[in-house]
Amino acid sequence: MTSNDEESLGQLANGYVHTITNDHAYFKKTHPDDENGSSYWWFLSTAFPMIAGTLGPVASAFSICSITEPWRQQLNSGVNIENALSIEDPPWLMIIEAIQLLVGLFSNLILLLGMAKRIRFIVALPITIAGWYEKQVNIQVLANMRQIARRLKDVNMSEGDVIWSQSFYYGMWAAILYFIDATLLTITLRGTCKGHYRNTLPLTKSQRTLMLQSIMLLLYLLLGAYMFSQIESWSYLDAVYWAFVTLFTVGFGDYYPKTDLGRGLLIPFALAGIISLGLVISSVRSLIVEEGSRVVTTGISNKRREKMIKKMVLRGHNYALEPIHDDFSISITGPDEPHQSELERRNDEFTLMRRIQAEASTRRRWVAMAISTFSWLVLWLLGAVIFQVAEKAYQNWSYFDAFYFCFEAWTTIGYGDLTPVSNAGRSFYVFWSLLALPAMTVLISNASDTVVRIIRDATILVGNVTILPNDRPFRRNVKGLINKITLGKLFHNQDSETVVPITCDRTFEKGLIGDMDRLQSNSNHDRQLTIATVTGYPIPPSTGPLRTKFSSNSTPDLTHCAQPLITTIDFQVILLSEIQTVANHLQESQPHHYTFEEWTWYLKLLGEDESSSKTHCRDYSTSQPWENT
Repeated sequence: MTSNDEESLGQLANGYVHTITNDHAYFKKTHPDDENGSSYWWFLSTAFPMIAGTLGPVASAFSICSITEPWRQQLNSGVNIENALSIEDPPWLMIIEAIQLLVGLFSNLILLLGMAKRIRFIVALPITIAGWYEKQVNIQVLANMRQIARRLKDVNMSEGDVIWSQSFYYGMWAAILYFIDATLLTITLRGTCKGHYRNTLPLTKSQRTLMLQSIMLLLYLLLGAYMFSQIESWSYLDAVYWAFVTLFTVGFGDYYPKTDLGRGLLIPFALAGIISLGLVISSVRSLIVEEGSRVVTTGISNKRREKMIKKMVLRGHNYALEPIHDDFSISITGPDEPHQSELERRNDEFTLMRRIQAEASTRRRWVAMAISTFSWLVLWLLGAVIFQVAEKAYQNWSYFDAFYFCFEAWTTIGYGDLTPVSNAGRSFYVFWSLLALPAMTVLISNASDTVVRIIRDATILVGNVTILPNDRPFRRNVKGLINKITLGKLFHNQDSETVVPITCDRTFEKGLIGDMDRLQSNSNHDRQLTIATVTGYPIPPSTGPLRTKFSSNSTPDLTHCAQPLITTIDFQVILLSEIQTVANHLQESQPHHYTFEEWTWYLKLLGEDESSSKTHCRDYSTSQPWENT
């Protein structure tokens, strides 16, 4: 093949892909409510606001913690850090802290009202972004606090005796979270201004529920910490640290209730808190893992389909992309390809589509596993660095000590042999654990879909050839095991599914059309003959006129699918029944996967006959079969 031929084929392949891309762009333009057409825009329009709306209350909670105690402490040499004395903050600093808290809470309220559609999206988002970016002013204040510490020399206190309290570090974490949230919403707002999606927050009820659950859990933690700080005579921020360690079921043992009242209240506090935490974890998994995976799978499927089209064109199989016209009795095929009818080729396309979807789903699972593993390792390794720096001056932790501590906290083992004692370490543990919780949840979920599935399937395969044989012959089980080990290189036909012949048969489930007596009393002609005309297949007399069930082993007769639909009252009854069936499918926990037989049946009810290219992508402004009744 010459270079000119290769260039021509490349242009032809790009032409087919460009056509599909234009069709997809037209669909998005004519369907502005479809936010899931692109995984990229889904993250910008849905995932980013959801993350910002969830982390915003966390930042506000840290802001509350930052004003509960002074930002500086006096720690003399030889004194335990837990006995450090607080130094009163200057009045101007307290005013700044109060303003920062009010601005953060107001911005969160505006965002929630915008998500509840009480305030226009285009108004709520800029206000929230401006309020959260204003928190960056707090970082400048924090950077200048060293000047305040130096002034303490005038009162015979060396600079080395002044340390930052937990409140100071909580203010730092709050400023970081506000900056991240504001940046995410800025990206979302930019996409809206560019017209890539609607100027509303397309969040579902379950997504808003996750935000409300997060707010309620944080309030529960803060109020519970205040209650136990009064009962056990702890400082408030130490009680916050204890509350997180308790509800996350780590239980280091450095703080625990000693009074009878505290121990008695711990039981209901822990039970209710752990249940609430479990609800948040469940919401995170269902929204981030399930919804996000569906969108990502769609994007991967589109890319895989475009790659398949280019491969077909470059291999000279572009004839399969051209429609078969009813004017020709011989289908357009390649030089060495068997002749196919339109319905047969549609079946091949459907099978190819299912294969692409399966490959995209597998790829998505492993990509998600890789991303979640990488995020988990980053939090683990980077968290260990910060814990080492925070605890080195007080406990002389090595990096391995911090690495080991993070593992104890991840797995909720909580021996208690290593625990943070510094103000930076304890406040960072609260911040780090809130990030580690969803990361660990997503990692476990992705592992169950990949690594755990492989181990399960391998165990079943080994059991089939050893102590737990199934109904298949021993040799076939061995060949199936070898096929899996070699990744399908050997004995690739052993586990292939039996191909079901193409028919236009339809199994009518019990529903609106199951009441045969009522239908027979309301009709004056032969129902059995009518349904046979609709389906193009004779109905067994023993099954009744509407509740029919055909064998999948019947001899296929593709000519039956070309028969026209009837335009009588029976068609309306059948249509109502199928609507009921599809509605039931929508209520299932897992998406219903239709066979080619079902796909052909439903398209024919909609006026698109898979056996004729003339009805494909037809103009629905024309008359439909039921409009003539």
